[in-house]
Amino acid sequence: MGITYNEADRVFYLQAGDTSYAMQIYKDGYLAHLYWGKKVNKINPEELIIKRERPSFSANPDVNDKVFSLDTLPQEYPAYGNTDFRSPAYQIQLENGATITDLRYESHRIFKGKAKLQGLPATYVENDDEAETLEIVLVDDLIGLKAVLSYTVFGNFDAITRNVRFINDGKQNLKLLRGLSMSVDFIRNDFDFMHLFGSWARERHIVRETLRPGIQYIDSKRGASSHEHNPFIALLSRDCTEENGEAYGFSLVYSGNFLAQAEVNMYKTTRISMGINPFDFSWLLEPGETFQTPEVVMVYSDRGIGKMSRTYHKLYRTRLCRGKFRDSIRPILVNNWEATYFDFNADKIENIAKVAKELGIELFVLDDGWFGHRNDDTSSLGDWIADKNKLPDGLDNLANRIHDLGLQFGLWFEPEMVSPDSDLYRAHPDWCLHVPNRSRSTARTQLVLDLSREDVCEYIIDAVSDILRTVKVDYVKWDMNRNMTEIGSALLPATRQRETAHRYMLGLYKVMDTITNSFPNILFEGCSGGGGRFDPGMLYYMPQIWTSDDTDAVERLKIQYGTSIVYPASTMGAHVSAIPNHQVHRNTSLKMRGDVAMSGNFGYELDLTKLTENEKEDVKKQISQYKSLRKIIQFGDMYRILSPFGGNETAWIYVSENKEEAFAAYFRVLDQPNAPIRRLKLKGLDPNRYYVIDGKSGVYGGDELMYIGIAIPQLNGDFKSVVWRIKAK
Repeated sequence: MGITYNEADRVFYLQAGDTSYAMQIYKDGYLAHLYWGKKVNKINPEELIIKRERPSFSANPDVNDKVFSLDTLPQEYPAYGNTDFRSPAYQIQLENGATITDLRYESHRIFKGKAKLQGLPATYVENDDEAETLEIVLVDDLIGLKAVLSYTVFGNFDAITRNVRFINDGKQNLKLLRGLSMSVDFIRNDFDFMHLFGSWARERHIVRETLRPGIQYIDSKRGASSHEHNPFIALLSRDCTEENGEAYGFSLVYSGNFLAQAEVNMYKTTRISMGINPFDFSWLLEPGETFQTPEVVMVYSDRGIGKMSRTYHKLYRTRLCRGKFRDSIRPILVNNWEATYFDFNADKIENIAKVAKELGIELFVLDDGWFGHRNDDTSSLGDWIADKNKLPDGLDNLANRIHDLGLQFGLWFEPEMVSPDSDLYRAHPDWCLHVPNRSRSTARTQLVLDLSREDVCEYIIDAVSDILRTVKVDYVKWDMNRNMTEIGSALLPATRQRETAHRYMLGLYKVMDTITNSFPNILFEGCSGGGGRFDPGMLYYMPQIWTSDDTDAVERLKIQYGTSIVYPASTMGAHVSAIPNHQVHRNTSLKMRGDVAMSGNFGYELDLTKLTENEKEDVKKQISQYKSLRKIIQFGDMYRILSPFGGNETAWIYVSENKEEAFAAYFRVLDQPNAPIRRLKLKGLDPNRYYVIDGKSGVYGGDELMYIGIAIPQLNGDFKSVVWRIKAK
């Protein structure tokens, strides 16, 4: 790890783990990108920036230098309008309407550690020796604009983080129209473009397509990172597989509207840019004011997608997630949602909890419907007072009854929303997002509270905190069930209305930071109709997220496999639900449902009182099995073996960091007549050690299990699974 500056050739050299990154102060102060990839000890910048006159309309900022154009220079943070015709990283509008800026190098500083971002989540260090940071100050003297480009390199990870801070040091107002967190130019385009795509109940399916000339991008304009696109993209060499080839990952630590874009120009170079979506965004910078962009985490792998994923997994698990639960094993829970929906009372809840205790479950979670007069989804959001009809003795009484059984107690909230049929809305109709003289669209019969307002944020903090102070709560499920429309705020002036969506995120982060820090002994889980806000920004406040509302075992194979491209198992909520499944109406075996759900934070989402005695025995075995495995699954290294996007089979393995234990799982969706004998080649084991496998006699070499494989037993019927517990001898 380290950052050095060679004054002779004006080159910055960054080293993070086994990756190197280099840039140069070029010509008259432009910041040029030189290299990012496998670690190298020395570079020759003259070999990386080739000067060549281009006759195809590439203009020249220096009339005396016909071979220099910003249109052909690989850059670190480009502008538009002064000879670069590609997509810019930023754009500023002056009071006279002009949008031309010209940032040049002014100074830099290198320091140990990593600074916190103002009001935003980000990766962190626990001591300054873990990382080094470079800040490069670019200035436009004509208008008084400064941009501070920040780069942090980690010693133990092949990861570099980037963000930008804009400062108005001039005397006139500046309007930021576009302020992305990073841009990087590759001098090649022989890549595949990978991203994670989906919808509600079908989140984070892997899409891999050839990078082509023009612009390919994903984005969100929904006010949240969204079910549709995760704020992550990767460039993969054409030969890249799970274990081989180059992978460049880009992950945005942000939960709102975003843009992630790849642009291939006429010279077949590739520009990657990422940050807050410039669509319907602007930010007024008055003299002396600052704007901070979110962080992008960039990961390089020279050994395929798998190594890239494992870098993200460990970095996000240990240096993004925070609090006492970061390194703690997570409890096995049962959630009453699919068991009762809104139809419950205290006795029904307690009866489910009694069975949960009998089966070995550790946490009972009371979902939607406990407050106001909420018997369906048409009322009461915002009125966080227990429903006396369902809970006549109060919420605290129910929590005590659950604790008296020996279980922890969890509670569902949706604090960011308000129902038109609520006391809160009747008292404060201006507290929701809205614009004058327009109708207020609803989704799930609810509106979005305006978290750009300080009074709204304080109300949420007080209302949620009052419950958490007076009721013994061990876990909170924080839900969010609609996206933004009519995005406007009653308190912002006309010149700042397009700041509303980002100000909402800043307000949300402030609310979450206050509440989670005030109640450090409560485990918080994020949710947005399942995985509609499964992003690094949320993980900074809540170390796990409900992966998807779709609990079908077959659908979950793709959802959890795709999620694992960036996010570790410790962040994924995964539950066994009833059959026929409530989302796709499929019948799968209890064994397969359990085996799939074990590859995350394990739990149940069904009416335990309706289980047969045989099913109860099977559930007891699942719970006992997971308790013996969860440390490996939640904190081990994951290796993907067979992809559900490539065929009928899926397989993965979790291996402890010391390679002494492993848990491997194989899933087959549909049966095949007279099927061939198959062997599964495991990954991640120590080839020089010997292992024993539960349920099998004999001793197996790690090399044997990885290079020859383990025989898959004969499986009859559809929707089958096999798991193996492996221990070093």
